[in-house]
Amino acid sequence: MTESTAEPEHLLLEMRGIEKSFPGVRALHHVDLQLRRGEVLALLGENGAGKSTLIKVLAGAHRPDSGTIRVDGQTVQLDDPVTAARAGIAVIYQEFNLIPELTVWENIFLGRETNRVFVDRNGERARAAALFERMGVTFSIDSRCGDLPVAHQQLVEIARALSENARLIVMDEPSAAISPREVSRLFDIVRELKEQQIGVIYISHRLDEIFTIADRVTVLRDGEAVGEADVGALDRQQLIELMVGREIEDEFPKHHHSVDDVRLSVSGLTREPAVRDVSFSIRRGEVLGLTGLVGAGRTETARLIFGADSADGGTVTLDGVPLTIHGPRDAIRHGICLLTEDRKHQGLVLNLSVRDNFALPNLGSLSTVGFVARRRERERFQQYIDSLQIKVSHQEQLARNLSGGNQQKVVLAKWLMLNAEVVIFDEPTRGIDVGAKYEIYQLINRLAESGKSILMISSELPEVMGMSDRILVMHDGRVTGELMEPAQFSQERIMELAVG
Repeated sequence: MTESTAEPEHLLLEMRGIEKSFPGVRALHHVDLQLRRGEVLALLGENGAGKSTLIKVLAGAHRPDSGTIRVDGQTVQLDDPVTAARAGIAVIYQEFNLIPELTVWENIFLGRETNRVFVDRNGERARAAALFERMGVTFSIDSRCGDLPVAHQQLVEIARALSENARLIVMDEPSAAISPREVSRLFDIVRELKEQQIGVIYISHRLDEIFTIADRVTVLRDGEAVGEADVGALDRQQLIELMVGREIEDEFPKHHHSVDDVRLSVSGLTREPAVRDVSFSIRRGEVLGLTGLVGAGRTETARLIFGADSADGGTVTLDGVPLTIHGPRDAIRHGICLLTEDRKHQGLVLNLSVRDNFALPNLGSLSTVGFVARRRERERFQQYIDSLQIKVSHQEQLARNLSGGNQQKVVLAKWLMLNAEVVIFDEPTRGIDVGAKYEIYQLINRLAESGKSILMISSELPEVMGMSDRILVMHDGRVTGELMEPAQFSQERIMELAVG
């Protein structure tokens, strides 16, 4: 691996020997990080590697135990977020800090009004408009933020950072909830920031983005910086192995299983305007990929099959028998389960233990004469902990304290306990690091090999192509194409179908 270092006079940011510990946990150990002016630095690592802690140190949210931080050659002490902002540092977190009821321009200048007694509405609107013009943004500064799509809210956050004269902007998973088209626009903005000599630290689990937008990469593992290089000096496999600390033979593990008779058929499924006359089938032991741009109707189709929404028309057939599905309980009774894309809010009760989450939909089979058989509950859950390799410290651990990949496994465990035969994964690896993704892919393969029928919805085209036996593409609520075998798979063809 070729290291890349910047001359001191060109450095915008230099972090040296950063140490940070919490009770019982060493989060950062002697971490070094450098960022040049006008550079995009990708900060990578698995969940728990220390990325968030390092960024919070930079943002003034955590004080380091030791180490130095220099901005434009000057040593700074970032005691709090206000101090960091004064040093020209802005962080755009995954969870935006916008007030939904306020307009765009009001959010941009919230807390930094030019007049402490009266708000200079005209002046701040003019400055917001100038920022939008500088960024090439066209939607209205008078829009209510709560009415904006996620991609536009993200642009408001960037405008707010620029209004603070930020010289260094950190973007934490900026593409997690936006479409490929919106990602392309985001990259245009990032390139414009580079031209203005603003440094960008870009955090993402999507490796294809790193090779598109980043100049250099710094990788953290277990709280230590384990590598730094120009992006051009690495290939995808080298980057993955650097992040996980071990050799991975294939990012998308090959599956070798036989495909049997049709298990699930969907015919004419409709719920206007989101889903229009959708038909397809899934065989036993098959992984059917379903993709398309955001808003194409993928999630809405899954919700109709699962009974979470009511269909205007169409039929769902299981093993040749038409089903009557009035709600999720009916779908679950027939062996159909859905792992939602928002597992934290729709798949888990975060303040309950992982054991309680596992038991909730299974109380009938885990109870005797109206009482929960705790021993049976613990034994059955332990079987799934072992078979799915769920990393938990104990069964009473709160679900909120698990990594994204292990949260996904707990959701899967409770459905498998219900003998689910058709498993719908909606964005199964969103927000999950590379190592955990690999484990999820292996799980999907094992489910298929055991005869389960898998519908995998994903926005990540390499994932769809790497894991699917067939691929359906949706646009504007309709299926616009079907790729019947891996030899037909290509990103270009999928995108042609995805844009209609």
